[in-house]
Amino acid sequence: MDLSYGKEYDEFRAQVRSFLEENWPPQGGASRDDGGRQFRQAAIERGYLYRNIPKRYGGSEQEADSIAAQIIREEFGAKHAPMEIRAIGMMMLVPTLLERAEEWQKEKFVRPTVMGEITWCQGYSEPGSGSDLASLQTRGVLEGDEWVINGQKIWTTSAMEADWMFCLVRTEPDVPKHAGISYLLIPMKQPGIEVRPLKQMNGTAEFNEVFFTDARTPADHIVGQRGEGWLVSRTTLKHERNSIAAAAQAAATFQGLVQFARDTKRGGRPVIEDPLVREQLAILEGYVCAHEYSGLRQFTKDAKGESPGIISMMNKLHSTNIGSMVAKASLEIMGEDGLMDPVQTGLAKLGVIPSGSQAWLNQYMYSLGIAVAGGTANIQRNVIGERGLGLPRDHYANRSSGK
Repeated sequence: MDLSYGKEYDEFRAQVRSFLEENWPPQGGASRDDGGRQFRQAAIERGYLYRNIPKRYGGSEQEADSIAAQIIREEFGAKHAPMEIRAIGMMMLVPTLLERAEEWQKEKFVRPTVMGEITWCQGYSEPGSGSDLASLQTRGVLEGDEWVINGQKIWTTSAMEADWMFCLVRTEPDVPKHAGISYLLIPMKQPGIEVRPLKQMNGTAEFNEVFFTDARTPADHIVGQRGEGWLVSRTTLKHERNSIAAAAQAAATFQGLVQFARDTKRGGRPVIEDPLVREQLAILEGYVCAHEYSGLRQFTKDAKGESPGIISMMNKLHSTNIGSMVAKASLEIMGEDGLMDPVQTGLAKLGVIPSGSQAWLNQYMYSLGIAVAGGTANIQRNVIGERGLGLPRDHYANRSSGK
C-alpha cells in the first residue's frame, strides 16, 4: 500500500518546508505578534494561507486542492507556525460572507477581518433561546434607512472587544418562527449597546450579555434577504462546527494528557504506571484514532472530488465528546489538585495544549462550554438523524415549529 502523496506533492512539501525554515520563527528581534503578522502576510503571498479567499479580499486565491492544504497543515503544525487566525470573524463570518453576501459587503468586511483590522462577535443565543435558537425574541424594525434593534443576547464571546456583531434578529414577527429571522451586521461601539461580562467559574469573563436599546445599523447591513437569516445562520454554524471538530487538535490534546500522566507523580511513581490509568488512556486512544481515521477517510474522498456524505456530520460530536473524556481523565490524574480554586489557576487558552494541574483544571472548565458551543451533543444527534439518516422529527419539534 502506497500512502505517499506522489512526486508532485513531495516537491510541494519541500517548498513549504523551505519557506518555513526561512521565515519561522521570526528573526531580527521582532515580537511574536509582529512576527506572526509579517509571517502570515508572507505566507499569503506564497499561496499557503487563506487559499479559498480571493486576492481582492486579502487571501491568496488558490485552486481547491485538499492534498496541498493537508501538506500545509502538516508542515505548519510541525513547526508550530501560525496559520489562520482562530478568531470568530475568520472562522465563521468570513466563510459566510463569501458564500452569502453581496459584493460590496465582501469588499467592506472581508479584507479588514482577514488583516485583523476589525474584530467580531456572534449574536445568536438569548436567555430563553439556546438550543431552540429559532425562538429568539430580539427584534429588528426597519425605520427609514436603518434597522432599530431591541433585545438581549447572552454567552457572547469577546463582545467587550468586538468592533462588530453578526446577529440574528426577528424582523418578521407575524410569520412562523424560522421564517421571521434576519442576519444583521451591527456596529458594537454605539450608545444603544451595553455589554456586561459574565464571570465564569474559572475567574475569567470571556462571555458576555449584550443589551440592545434602540441600537442601529444601516438598512443594507443585512446578509441575504429579510427573513432568510435562518438559512444564512446555518452556513455560519457549519463553519463553526468544522472549526471545533478538528481531529488533529483532539489528538494533540490527548498526547498532552499522556504526557501529563507521565509527569504527575503519586506515591513517588508516575501516574501513568497505574494500571487503571493506562486502561483509561488506552480506551481514549481508541476514540482518538477512530476520529483521526474518519478524518483520513473524508480527506481521501475530498481528494477524489467525492462527497464524504453523512460521516462529516459526526465530526463535531466526536470531537467534543473526546474533549470531554480527556478533560475528565485529567481531573482524575491530578487527584487532590483537582480541588484547587479554579479562580487561582493559570489561564489556559482554547486551542493551546495545557501543561500542569492548574492548566488542566482550567481545560476541564472550558470543556463544559465547548460541548455546548455550535450546538449541544443532543442537537448534533438530531442533525445526524434528521438530515443524515432521514429520520422524522419528533412530535415536540414539529409542534413547537408550528407544523
